[in-house]
Amino acid sequence: MHDTFLEYVLDDLHNKQPDITRCTYILPSKRSGTFLKKHISNRLKKNIFSPEVLSIQEFIGKLSDLNQAPNIDLLLLLFRTYKESQIDESDDFASFINWGQTLLQDFNEIDGYLIPAKDILNYLSAIKEINHWSANKEKTELVENYLKLWKNLETIYNNFYEALLEQKRGYQGLIQREAVKAIQNGEYKEALKNPIVFVGFNALNAAESNIIQHYLEQGNAHIYWDIDSHFLNDPIHDAGLFMRDYQYNWPYYKHQHKIEPQSNFLEKKNITITGVPKSISQTKYVGQLLESIGQQQDIDLTKTALVLADETLLNPMLNAVPSTIPKVNITMGMPLNKTVLYSFFVNFLELHLNVSEQGWFFKRVQEFISNPYTLTLSNERQGNFAQHLSKDIKEGNILYLNQQLLAKYPKAQELLSIIFPGNTLTPKGWISHCLFLIERLKIIYQEKKNALELEYLYRFYVLFNQLDQYLDKVEFMGELKSIKNLFKQLANMESLDFIGQPLTGFQIMGMLESRNLDFETVIITSVNEGVLPSGKSNDSFIPFDVKRDYGLPTYKEKDAIYVYHFYRLIQRAKNIYITYNTEPDVLEGGEKSRLITQLLTDKNLKQHITHTIASPKISIDPKPLIQIEKDGKFMEDLKDFAQNGFSPTSLTNYIRNPIDFYTRNILKINDLEEVEENIAANTFGTIIHDSLEQLYTPLVNQLLTEENIQSLKKQVPEVVQHHFTKNLSGVDVSKGKFLLVYNVILKYLHNFLDDELRQLKRHEIKILALEERYEEYISVPGLDFPIKLKGTLDRVDEFDGTLRIIDYKTGKVEAKNVKITDWETLITDYDKSKAFQLLCYAYLYSKKYNASDIQAGIISFKHLGKGLFPFSEDKDTRIDSDTLATFENYLFQLIREICNTAVPLTEKMD
Repeated sequence: MHDTFLEYVLDDLHNKQPDITRCTYILPSKRSGTFLKKHISNRLKKNIFSPEVLSIQEFIGKLSDLNQAPNIDLLLLLFRTYKESQIDESDDFASFINWGQTLLQDFNEIDGYLIPAKDILNYLSAIKEINHWSANKEKTELVENYLKLWKNLETIYNNFYEALLEQKRGYQGLIQREAVKAIQNGEYKEALKNPIVFVGFNALNAAESNIIQHYLEQGNAHIYWDIDSHFLNDPIHDAGLFMRDYQYNWPYYKHQHKIEPQSNFLEKKNITITGVPKSISQTKYVGQLLESIGQQQDIDLTKTALVLADETLLNPMLNAVPSTIPKVNITMGMPLNKTVLYSFFVNFLELHLNVSEQGWFFKRVQEFISNPYTLTLSNERQGNFAQHLSKDIKEGNILYLNQQLLAKYPKAQELLSIIFPGNTLTPKGWISHCLFLIERLKIIYQEKKNALELEYLYRFYVLFNQLDQYLDKVEFMGELKSIKNLFKQLANMESLDFIGQPLTGFQIMGMLESRNLDFETVIITSVNEGVLPSGKSNDSFIPFDVKRDYGLPTYKEKDAIYVYHFYRLIQRAKNIYITYNTEPDVLEGGEKSRLITQLLTDKNLKQHITHTIASPKISIDPKPLIQIEKDGKFMEDLKDFAQNGFSPTSLTNYIRNPIDFYTRNILKINDLEEVEENIAANTFGTIIHDSLEQLYTPLVNQLLTEENIQSLKKQVPEVVQHHFTKNLSGVDVSKGKFLLVYNVILKYLHNFLDDELRQLKRHEIKILALEERYEEYISVPGLDFPIKLKGTLDRVDEFDGTLRIIDYKTGKVEAKNVKITDWETLITDYDKSKAFQLLCYAYLYSKKYNASDIQAGIISFKHLGKGLFPFSEDKDTRIDSDTLATFENYLFQLIREICNTAVPLTEKMD
């Protein structure tokens, strides 16, 4: 048995006599070529020139004499070809790029599988015509354009193909089709000088299959398949799907040759399958696993590989690798669109895509100025503009930022003129501004000597220059939105490469990088359905049945590719650790993969497998309740607060949670102010309160009449508009969400006035006071300092001679909130806070006017139809002197508790 497949290939070649140093080796990827050269060098006794080692793409490129064009170049040329066909003049590049990539992929498959384009594209056009058949002869313009595209698909394909051939460039499928033509026409003989060795292929398209068969039949070529007999001889195992097909259908194997499998899979192995909840937990688990592996004497870390089936886990995985592992080689690049710097430029782009005549929308501004790179730019030399700007936006409730506000930051004017220019940015202008920001960041990171950040900046510097060059070539990108998808596509294709030693150390790689490579210890993560294998995907315009009819690969074949890679990776390994996510969701794959189920049900492996579920070690200690002792400083602050006055709200804050009372009322720490894009509940209530006060003030000390109320109804829109402007500066109530809120408030006030009119038909109402502030000093037995009680009563009126105190509420109110049966709950249960407030108001009013027999209640604007919710004690709605005396006792009890130094402030849990 050989340790690796590549060593087996070289030993077998040595036995067959060709000089291994004079062969040309063709492999699926460049990476496995590096390892092959290492194995060849280990067998040499003297220095030689390296034999030719090519990837299959390089080899086919030589045959066709065409160069692979970058994906963006292909998309730009395809768009130009599409526009020349004049299908839909309104289509721009921004919308085209969303489906152009899929079309390009389909062209690639059609060519790679050597399918006559005319046949399949016309067949596709006929299918689309049937799908959109309608009894109406007249088709809409949209359907016409759609069908026109499919009818012209063959023309687009032919023009695109010819344009690429003129440029001596192509996509992979086109290059392969041209290579097949070249060898069929006998145009390429050079490769026959040395024996050609094809190593470790699996899923070949028709073009690759034809080319390899051509050289095998010439007699001067060898082919090695990395397949185990356990899979090849099993008629239904997907790992051997493609090799079985070649064995039965290739003329080369129908004659004297046969595929020679190896037998390693059933050798003794230790397979550990572990279910871990969520993807990030998998990286933590693997980190712990690596730490324990590093301490085992029988495991060589230089022969260990970590294969990430989900490559987006690279970043968290790098943070989880323990520092005890001396050398780590990362064969995957980090895509630029996964970096924080990418989000900085996307935020900058979104900022300018959302600019209007009013200015820059605050949400996009906040996203941009809170980005770590903006905060880096916003240093002391720039007057920390980002922090100040964020504060000003919140305090001023600024929905749209304009140049007038930016003038407040003189130190940062140069930088702000780049971030917030006075004119609308063109694509070219946006790129030049991005390059300016890169230059500024470069200076900062050079001072900090941060090499990684400088590398990120350099990659984006190159990317923006590439983007600039593309814009020079095209004339259809006049608007900024058209560059968005192009920038995203480029950032997705480009990656930040990690420089390491590919032949030494612990290896971290993706599934495709593992081709032809073998390791003693293998760790594979994210073995879930939808990740490994990837499952069904709709990234093609060609329907499943058409693909099957023409021999194009469907999701079944694509799944079989990953099944092969999975089994090939573990067939020679001695220690295998497989992890999967036990909590499947849309973003992180489905249930545990069928590959795990296959392993668990394979009777040959049962004794070698351990299957466990790893639960993260989480210990939840009961959180101790916060306690604050009432020391001298606290009592000083409390006395100052008592001098200023206890309000009903501050007292109910204490009832709800004494810590809230301490932070909000004593320390004056309020919730963070945010820009009100949607109106906050307290602002909504303030507008209603202020509007009612302004409307009713001329009617104080008067009996209300129907004529009065009718005249008030006419004033409502103007009054509400005024208070909107007063409470929410910079808000436009003529459109959007605020127009809806404005209309809700109008509806509430009209409903309130209509209810007032109904009451006036049967009752006499006289307004006595509106929004009147009351303050009373009270002497609480046991306290040596005076206490002020204060409150603002929304409305005091006489209703058929009964004195009423009314509190307006725009929030939810239920009858139970204002009813009490047990007085103790008044100062212990926050649900009774509204009853407590009403009694406070009645108490203050009676102190000032020596009144009794009062009714106090709440008018809820959410339940205007239910009328007044009156305070009641055992169904009695009158508040007389006895009620007020009882309330006073409980009020004094509450205040004494607040002021008692022996009773600490103790947090109440919800």
